[in-house]
Amino acid sequence: MGLRNNTGVSEFLLMEVTEDPKLKPLLFVLFLSIYLVTILGNLLIILAVICDSHLHTPMYFFLSNLSFTDICLSTTTIPKMLVNIQAEDQSITYTGCLTQIYFILAFGGLESFLLSVMAYDRYVAICHPLRYMVIMNSHLCGLLILFSLCINIGDALMHSLMVLQLSFCTDLEIPLFFCEVVQVIKLACSDTLINNILIYFATSVFGGIPVCGIIFSYTQIVSSVLRIPSTGGKYKAFSTCGSHLSVVSLFYGTGLGVYISSALTSSSRNTAVVSVMYTVVPQMMNPFIYSLRNRDMKGALRKLISRMPSLL
Repeated sequence: MGLRNNTGVSEFLLMEVTEDPKLKPLLFVLFLSIYLVTILGNLLIILAVICDSHLHTPMYFFLSNLSFTDICLSTTTIPKMLVNIQAEDQSITYTGCLTQIYFILAFGGLESFLLSVMAYDRYVAICHPLRYMVIMNSHLCGLLILFSLCINIGDALMHSLMVLQLSFCTDLEIPLFFCEVVQVIKLACSDTLINNILIYFATSVFGGIPVCGIIFSYTQIVSSVLRIPSTGGKYKAFSTCGSHLSVVSLFYGTGLGVYISSALTSSSRNTAVVSVMYTVVPQMMNPFIYSLRNRDMKGALRKLISRMPSLL
């Protein structure tokens, strides 16, 4: 059975990326390049982890799942943006909008949970090194991924179904380049109190748990590292967290930028630009951060790239 809505709305209108015809080819090439780099970079990370037996550890297992999530999140938003840049029509179907809302919530939330799981992995590795492989066994790693996936699928499904119950008026313009649940709810004519309560609740719980997990893990890591007597030992311990901290800073930093921008500026276009950076930039940069700052990953990527001609 297809998705039904209360007012017969068949489509929404997304914000045009640019009104200048001369800029459209440039922006199309820019976002296409970003998308291709994101897909290729994250795919190389996944293949390197699969092909190199030295990377068959919990840390790289979680990293490969993060890369897969980045591919999915980018695919949810960028292809539609590319279509809209080329087309005169900026519309997105009702079903397409709900689908985009669902996958943005699911994969965005999953990325947040994965970063928290990766912080816990670093905490166990540094604070309990002798018990690391016992604690972070394959069973626990699989359960952590499954739990994160189920939680975020449930959250995304709940919001999508609640949007499905809303009635919409004649103003169907979404002031972003993609469908986002808060902006869609603002267009509704019907009462949105329950929707807003659910958003605040879900953001507090499903956003707060990963952040608290990351803060707790790094508080314990810093406390443990400061007790190491040698400077070299401290540097070695902190260096294993460098890539993850960079990714966390980028992900939550751009998210904070979206919040500050929406609070301080009345320009919907500025907010839209910052919002698209949140769903594009971290996903593109993550492979570079992990490949440039991680010696094992650099070695695995070199081996993989050197083997590609023979595979082809």
